[in-house]
Amino acid sequence: MTSPAPSAGLSLRREAEAAARALPPLLLAAEQLAATVQMGGHGRRRAGPGEEFWQYRPAHSGDEARFVDWRRSARSDVQFVRDREWQLAQSAHIWVDDGASMRFSGAPEGRAARPQKAERARLLALALAVLMIRAGERVGLTGPLAPPRPGRAQLMVLAAQLAAAQGMADYSTPDVTAIGPQARAVFLSDFLGDLGALEAALGALAGRGVSGVMLQILDPVEEDFPFDGRTIFESVGGTLSFETRKAGDLRARYRDRLAERRARLAGLAQAAGWQFSTHHTGAPAQGALLWLWAALERGAR
Repeated sequence: MTSPAPSAGLSLRREAEAAARALPPLLLAAEQLAATVQMGGHGRRRAGPGEEFWQYRPAHSGDEARFVDWRRSARSDVQFVRDREWQLAQSAHIWVDDGASMRFSGAPEGRAARPQKAERARLLALALAVLMIRAGERVGLTGPLAPPRPGRAQLMVLAAQLAAAQGMADYSTPDVTAIGPQARAVFLSDFLGDLGALEAALGALAGRGVSGVMLQILDPVEEDFPFDGRTIFESVGGTLSFETRKAGDLRARYRDRLAERRARLAGLAQAAGWQFSTHHTGAPAQGALLWLWAALERGAR
């Protein structure tokens, strides 16, 4: 009798872990980045079931005697109850834009290279996953290939999936069909494509009570537009091309359009009850990771 074939999910996980073993630099870099963030407890800062002590409070009518801390109460004329901090592991889904536009880096030749936007996004996504899994959370991606799970083995799966992600289209949008009610979500993208699909995704998630954060990742060149004279602009995927002889004349209009887009992104996030910020690849990754962690904590309260 032959043994039964492994399930598709188990087979996928084994393949992902095997691929991840060949890609240790991403996970190592993410763990090093996560180690720079000093994080405290990950409770929800409310009284409730949990193992961590939170605070003493005066006993109220209806509190059972077994909850009174008699040693603390002996130091005063008031009886005190020892509250524990409410802790609940949550599911978090991370989306890293795999569109071709994310593979852009505007670092000049001969100077210290800046990472591609996609490289920075993957690093931040995995470093955030390291922090959350250490805190007992279940973390996965927004698609069906890596649903939220706890444990270090999940980091290997995430590293493999993130390293392999490379879309063909210039821009990408998140697949949110697998995100359940009351979960949390993290979107990492340049958000330079059509915002209609993003708006629809945020609306659907808001209807499920999903909280989250959006981090726009841009290269400094995309922010400053330091072009003059004859310039040919081409999309990373090669589907768009535009030539001008007076690129400097476009700078003011470009910056205005970028500011308008950022304002719209902030408005979409606010309407969904999410947090929004922008990060440049020329800046250290630690600041962006700290913001992501703090923004998720604010959204969880």
